[in-house]
Amino acid sequence: MKICIVGVGAIGGWMGVQLAQAADVSLSAIARGATLQTLQLNGLQLTDASGTRQVSVQAEADPERLGPQDLVIIAVKAPALEGVVSNIAPLLGPHTLVMPAMNGVPWWFLQGRTDAWAGHALRSVDPHGEIARAVPPQHVVGCVVHASCALLAPAHVKHHFGQGLIVGEPNGATSPRLQALVARLSQAGFQTTLSTHIQKDIWFKLWGNMTVNPLSAMTGATTDLLLDDPLVREFMSHIMREAKAIGAQLGIAIDQEPEDRHAVTRKLGAFKSSMLQDAEAGRAVELDALVGAVLELGELTGVATPFARALMGLSRVHSQVHGLYPRVPS
Repeated sequence: MKICIVGVGAIGGWMGVQLAQAADVSLSAIARGATLQTLQLNGLQLTDASGTRQVSVQAEADPERLGPQDLVIIAVKAPALEGVVSNIAPLLGPHTLVMPAMNGVPWWFLQGRTDAWAGHALRSVDPHGEIARAVPPQHVVGCVVHASCALLAPAHVKHHFGQGLIVGEPNGATSPRLQALVARLSQAGFQTTLSTHIQKDIWFKLWGNMTVNPLSAMTGATTDLLLDDPLVREFMSHIMREAKAIGAQLGIAIDQEPEDRHAVTRKLGAFKSSMLQDAEAGRAVELDALVGAVLELGELTGVATPFARALMGLSRVHSQVHGLYPRVPS
């Protein structure tokens, strides 16, 4: 099986090492800079509780050198996605699966629907429609990642905890290709769940991190400190109720209250969100996929989002001041 990782960061690297250990997998990667050089010289490394493992990877900057793949895993941050998929065509054959392993609302979120919102393009995450054109709908399989990883160095990943992957077809079908993918991921050691409503799984994960991520990046606080402040926790809860109402309109109801999710987050302790880590490293932040898309879906469904809009505005200005988000034309 030919598998290509596009975006060999923490999550992409973790998934690559796990998958590459099967004898019948040929692993490749699209990379650049120090990551490309390290992959070509030393391969891909993963350090976890069992020690450090290393696998060989055919790493290239040009997808033309790899050709069509069976599975392409896209594991980049949302702001980089449009640029990454602009030259993805050489990796796509007639039956290639493309599995984005990313945070937030994906560009294909409204695919597979049969109502008034069917196929609606989410401009907050695909403003020019370039992503949808580069990755035709028939290739997409949805994925939700429940794991914590970090980069120790280029092409060297540290896995902290979690092995969970939830995968599903955008239309909810239990297709043969999906079943085969679940089997492959399970064999690689992932705790894999086949979902018949992957949008609900995406929305439920978003429900927790759409507040924690931007607020932690803006304040520099770990999640425990955010939840310890009653005013911040109340603000987070208001935003989550807005998102819950949007989900209900879309047929992806959440059967919990914000305090239920806060209790889960508390179990992580003094946890640094991925967006806080990005902000500290000077990397672009995923505001559009985590918050902007929620505002757009609120407009589509007629749900008011005053608290989420406040979060977006404050986070956007903070990120612009620090060079982490493009300035909006006046």
